[in-house]
Amino acid sequence: MPDLPDATYLTDFHAYRAEHDPDGRCWTYLERTWTWGEAWDDVRRFAGALQAEGIVRGDRIAFLDKNNPAILTATQACCLLGSANAIVNWRLAGDELDYVINDAGARILFVGHELAPSIDLIRDRLVGVERIVVVGGDDDELEAWLAAATPVERQPGVDPDDVCLVMYSSGTTGRPKGVMLTQHNMVVHTLSAMGDIEYGPDDTMLVAMPMFHVGGSSYALFGPATGTHGYIIREVDPQLLAGAMMAGATHAFLVPAVVAALLQAGPQAMALFSRLKAFSYGAAPMPLPVLRGAIEHWPDTAFMQVYGMTEMGGVVTILDDAAHRDAEHPERLVSAGRPIPGVELRVVDVTTLQDVEPGGSGELWWRTEQNTVGYLGRPEATAELLVAADDGGGPWLRSGDIGRVDDGGFVFIEDRVKDMIITGGENVYSPEVERVLAEHPAVLETAVIGVPDDRWGETVKAVVAFRPEHTVDPQELIDFARERLAHYKAPRTVDVVEALPRNPSGKILKRDLRKGYWPSDGRQV
Repeated sequence: MPDLPDATYLTDFHAYRAEHDPDGRCWTYLERTWTWGEAWDDVRRFAGALQAEGIVRGDRIAFLDKNNPAILTATQACCLLGSANAIVNWRLAGDELDYVINDAGARILFVGHELAPSIDLIRDRLVGVERIVVVGGDDDELEAWLAAATPVERQPGVDPDDVCLVMYSSGTTGRPKGVMLTQHNMVVHTLSAMGDIEYGPDDTMLVAMPMFHVGGSSYALFGPATGTHGYIIREVDPQLLAGAMMAGATHAFLVPAVVAALLQAGPQAMALFSRLKAFSYGAAPMPLPVLRGAIEHWPDTAFMQVYGMTEMGGVVTILDDAAHRDAEHPERLVSAGRPIPGVELRVVDVTTLQDVEPGGSGELWWRTEQNTVGYLGRPEATAELLVAADDGGGPWLRSGDIGRVDDGGFVFIEDRVKDMIITGGENVYSPEVERVLAEHPAVLETAVIGVPDDRWGETVKAVVAFRPEHTVDPQELIDFARERLAHYKAPRTVDVVEALPRNPSGKILKRDLRKGYWPSDGRQV
């Protein structure tokens, strides 16, 4: 881990860089590169402009745009005032946008010029928004707004426990909820979540993950903490990714789907990314064939898998490079790694709420100073998420994930509590079945669900999308799984689709897949 400056507030990292390396590269976006000094001046001016608009401690703004350093500037500006930035998923439809912006209680909305027309359509439904500022393009208002502002420092009364970010959950089970993260949450995460990856002023981080995800924003903020230059691209696009690599990116954090696409693109694409010193991945399971292919093509790259949730402030476990290459424990390639410093874990029986025996499966409960203080305006949901501790310490966060811990401390994520299948009294964890099916050369992606059965209660169904120009009989997939799994875990039936349903964040919507099989009374178990 790199040496990091002491920090109490999230902005302490950037302020340190501006003081000690004002002319060093901060971030590059489109055709411009900012120094640490220039970017810090933007933060202070942004805070001054917000203050002039009447934004005070406890207020919230919202930012709707594809990746843009202005999002990070806005977040840090809010930190100086004790206010919060709600970063909005730009993939949402109109009805979803007005819900999130209104739920956030945003007084000022910043919107990227490409997305401004979608806001024009719902402007009259944004009940609390007092001003809209267009960012970028020919109609840019941000540059003049900042130029006219008076820079300010951190305001009196601002506290590390003030909420600085509101990140909306992906809504796989209903309406998105605003996850409140404090400056202290973010500082603790930054100081703990880099693992043994080395970052420094001579390195360049490829910032490609969407900033409306905690993974995108928190990864980008590693830059000020370590003094590492950030190369920010608007979105995950093959040409933009290639351009970042040609510009000298040394570190990257990407989702497994991008790695799978690179493998499909061929040796030339993989060779371009072999220049990386360090590659981190997360947000979804990495199919083993894809991971093995990446390790083979990038032998000199340090690999790191991360696991976490928005509600945990980001990363809580890391599978480091040594574990990726541990020939004695190849089974740990499918683990989520081990908890990072400062993170405690319990494995709890979902019925008794007591800890399971060592090595047993149960719901993963986490305790860390990174954990959210709760959902914005949702006290009941917050009470379900955070469980008071018997030892007088901070609350435990119920992850909703089923998992176990092996004798080496490695955490294995087996399923979501709501996705676990119970067939004939036996528990089946859908990711285990999905990993096996992903090994079949014809399978592009798959989701495994439970469907009702009069005899067994539930049986296992696989929903599969094939690779282009590949197709096989469903029975072949069933037989393939039965050769590798206990028969009760193997799919009884297979449905073939062109693509799996996903929410705007790209997560598979298993609830939509189940709808056609379960009764309309809401029962799905």
